[in-house]
Amino acid sequence: MGGLLGLLDDIAALAKLSAASLDDVSAAAGRATAKAAGVVVDDTAVTPQYLQGVSPERELPIVKQIALGSVRNKLIFILPLALLLNHFLPALLPIILMVGGTYLAFEGAEKVWHKLIGHHDDTPAVAKGPEAERRIVSGAIRTDLILSAEIMVIALSSVAHQPFWSQLVSLIVVALFITVLVYGVVALLIRMDDIGLRLAQRESSTMKRLGRGMVAAMPKVLAIISLVGTAAMLWVGGHILLVNLGAEGVGWWEAPYAFVHHFERHIAEATGAFGGALGWSVNTLCSAVIGFLVGSLVVVVMHLAKGDKPHAE
Repeated sequence: MGGLLGLLDDIAALAKLSAASLDDVSAAAGRATAKAAGVVVDDTAVTPQYLQGVSPERELPIVKQIALGSVRNKLIFILPLALLLNHFLPALLPIILMVGGTYLAFEGAEKVWHKLIGHHDDTPAVAKGPEAERRIVSGAIRTDLILSAEIMVIALSSVAHQPFWSQLVSLIVVALFITVLVYGVVALLIRMDDIGLRLAQRESSTMKRLGRGMVAAMPKVLAIISLVGTAAMLWVGGHILLVNLGAEGVGWWEAPYAFVHHFERHIAEATGAFGGALGWSVNTLCSAVIGFLVGSLVVVVMHLAKGDKPHAE
């Protein structure tokens, strides 16, 4: 009997230890997700613009393909590389992020210049065939790779004090949770007009008005989201460059970040209750300008390398 009671005590102690470990992991994952929330919002804004011109019956399958690509990006490519670099070569992480930030700034700047100059293809993707769909998916997954890398590195920084296995599990939880959240919201957004149509067929006059309003509003909402997505590319790309230029282990050029940080703090202190929001806006605007300038430079270089004029397709 004594042996049985001892065994039960051991099992209870092990259960308590496991529960405590799970609590630590969930808390760490929660902190990591919260810290990466800004980039998650940007990821959600960026993705719908890739679905413009896609036939309605292909929208959800494409979102599913992009979501699976996002999981692959996070778990197979980014997570092992980030953990290895963080352990053996932490100074390389900022450099890799800056390469990704430059690509993101390039994509955003290219979209802006295409809109300004008018050299963009308005042909619906459905009219271009399966190859166009594959390009949409691969383009979205490439952009997701950059945003996911930023999310995972931010999350890693918040669990860096944890043991290795706790870091690993926390980051897997973050990767899966954020992917479900982002692409769940994207799927909901692109199918909102269908929900509106169903509501418009209800007998209730209130539901009908709501449904018709949703259907009428969705093209404008998606256009706004596309604009926000382009701005997010410039902002996130510029912010990655701004922060990591002066990062520990890189330290190439701290002056831009120091100037923006000082300006942000000055605005925040001078404007009282609205200081936090205005300071954030200043940082965001400066990051977007840097992203646009760097991205535009890359656009010119890329077109010159191809032997085109800078504004040509």
